[in-house]
Amino acid sequence: MEIIAKILIGLVALEHLYILYMEMFAWETLGKKTFKGSLKEELFKPTKGLAANQGLYNGFLSAGLIWSLIITSTSWAENVAIFFLSCVIVAGIFGAITASPKIFFVQALPAILALIATLYFGLN
Repeated sequence: MEIIAKILIGLVALEHLYILYMEMFAWETLGKKTFKGSLKEELFKPTKGLAANQGLYNGFLSAGLIWSLIITSTSWAENVAIFFLSCVIVAGIFGAITASPKIFFVQALPAILALIATLYFGLN
């Protein structure tokens, strides 16, 4: 049953790779579509550097989650997964409070489900 935890961790990692791409390389195109209505169109160009920095952090989250899937030691894999999923959850909750409640459902909730699965099933 640990496959459920691994799949959920993989999905969270993929989501954050997508966010990395959007914020680092497609901020003025895909970013505009994603944040339509919550950020004025004229702000995308001047905030491109800030978005790229934010995207890099999402890349680190994704890298940590992917790392947890390839570690051969079960206890290390679980601890690394728990740490990075917790980081995603905290970031998602903070984003929901400070930017948009939608962020909770898009980022924090999938990480919460992956964390629950990891704690329940483990990563054997």
